[in-house]
Amino acid sequence: MRDIANNEHGGGPVQDDWSGKEVFTTGEAARVCNVSQQTIIRCFDSGRLTGFRVPGSRFRRIPRAELLRFMHDNGIPPDRLESGRKRILVIDDDAPTLALLREALGRDRRYEIQTAESGYDAGILTATFRPHLVIVDYRLPDVRGDLIVRRLREREDTADTRVICISGVVSQEDVDRLTRAGAEAIVRKPFNIERLGAKVAELLGVPGAANSNGTAHASDSGSGGRP
Repeated sequence: MRDIANNEHGGGPVQDDWSGKEVFTTGEAARVCNVSQQTIIRCFDSGRLTGFRVPGSRFRRIPRAELLRFMHDNGIPPDRLESGRKRILVIDDDAPTLALLREALGRDRRYEIQTAESGYDAGILTATFRPHLVIVDYRLPDVRGDLIVRRLREREDTADTRVICISGVVSQEDVDRLTRAGAEAIVRKPFNIERLGAKVAELLGVPGAANSNGTAHASDSGSGGRP
């Protein structure tokens, strides 16, 4: 007979690497947060932690993004949700560019990719996703890219975030502004995706680009960046 408790508790062997998991049971969420399962259940039932119930059952499920938000709001370090994968946030209001970068960088299993279409969305994601590297378009609908870079540099928890700025039209004045703000590389559109990937790898300190299995291979390096 199947152990019903395991469906809610997340039974089976204890999992150490949660980096690729997108939906959590209350038992798994409790282990990640280092609290009791009853605490997670109470927060779920009171609405402090949202998710969904498995259709036709009482079992609760919590999406990864919601668990990260809950941990951030309650000062719980997200260390157990992290692994050796590097987190990259791409900010651009151009949908084809977002799709290209998500698809190209996402082939490398050493990276975890999130995207935002505005400075506002980027601010929310930065707090919960905690990117190691940000790729930001200079001209967003609601804010210039250099202001996003400056905000990252001014905050203690994001001051060391690596930053690449991309733009279709930039003047020398724009380049100087971005450099002063703390951008480490400025790439003009249309860009060579392999060279951009090489610059990403360089800034993140990973050995070159990689294929879909996470195996590194040689690639041309990009130019620019802070010394």
